[in-house]
Amino acid sequence: MKLLLITAIKEFESEIKNILVKSGVKSFTYSTVKGFKNDAQSNVVDNWFASSYAETDSLLFTVFVPEENTPLILKKIEEFNLGQETLSKVHIALIALEQQF
Repeated sequence: MKLLLITAIKEFESEIKNILVKSGVKSFTYSTVKGFKNDAQSNVVDNWFASSYAETDSLLFTVFVPEENTPLILKKIEEFNLGQETLSKVHIALIALEQQF
């Protein structure tokens, strides 16, 4: 069993749900979160709002899946990211579970 943590901007919600369902995921949870990016490296003068950080309306998906489902999900997320013209990408973390109940 694996635990997937997926974060993405709110605009990608339907695409992520579609990827999960088409990859054989039976159930998952998600919630809204605030994404934060520290962009202190950029020139504040070039930033219209004169701020060195940005907050974004995002989603956090929590997915428990059998190990055999993970390669397809990872592949579909990678394909989705490659097809994006935006700077924002879907991020995924894969965690092996030692014990589940």
